[in-house]
Amino acid sequence: MTVKNLTDKSADLYIYGEIVDNTDWKWDESDVMPDDVKEVLESVEGLETLNIYVNSPGGSVFAGLGIYNMLKRNKAYKTAYIDGVGASMASVIPFAANKVFMPSNSFLMIHKPLTIAIGNASDFRKLAEDLDTIESGLVDIYKANLQEGVDIETIKQMMEEETWLTGEEAAKYFNVEVIESKNIAACASDLLNKYNKTPQKLLAQAGETKGGQPPEIPKPEANEDEYDKIKFQNELDLLEL
Repeated sequence: MTVKNLTDKSADLYIYGEIVDNTDWKWDESDVMPDDVKEVLESVEGLETLNIYVNSPGGSVFAGLGIYNMLKRNKAYKTAYIDGVGASMASVIPFAANKVFMPSNSFLMIHKPLTIAIGNASDFRKLAEDLDTIESGLVDIYKANLQEGVDIETIKQMMEEETWLTGEEAAKYFNVEVIESKNIAACASDLLNKYNKTPQKLLAQAGETKGGQPPEIPKPEANEDEYDKIKFQNELDLLEL
């Protein structure tokens, strides 16, 4: 998780990678763990405004819920922007904000939670029940962010089918506001290839980011000590913002 434009009143937070469980190391430096978010939120505690920029294919349900709840608890006024893609658990995290914005050419993807397992019939019956329970928690978050008049059963059916929505389509169902399109490449992640209906345009955009150079680091409106603290983390960005 990256911090930019840190001032004494606001900060920009970037979730630009897969959502993964807490570990001692990462497969990719762009991965975002709950501990990353916890550390960042502690460093910006007391700010009036947080801008949260999301470009993620999703990942771990429990890690994502932990991130959602930490952001939700933060007392700052939060604005979320789905820059390229907010898929799977990354479609849930933005709703921790007070307002959610999507460029018209960005994507939101919702689906039922998935897992891989091994075991006997009893194990699989228990697993199916657990997945239903997890899904109900995700549905509750979506339900709290529906446009007036939208039936939650419609959303549940969309989750059943793995549904990809552009910004304008998402605004028909959820409390998101559409803004002018931005030329942001999708998060470069193999996870996008594992979904059933990922738009080909999105896969092409993600492919273009492979091997890209880290972006130039904008110097935040903060003192030199604060800048030095976040400079190293900013250097890990993989996409040109």
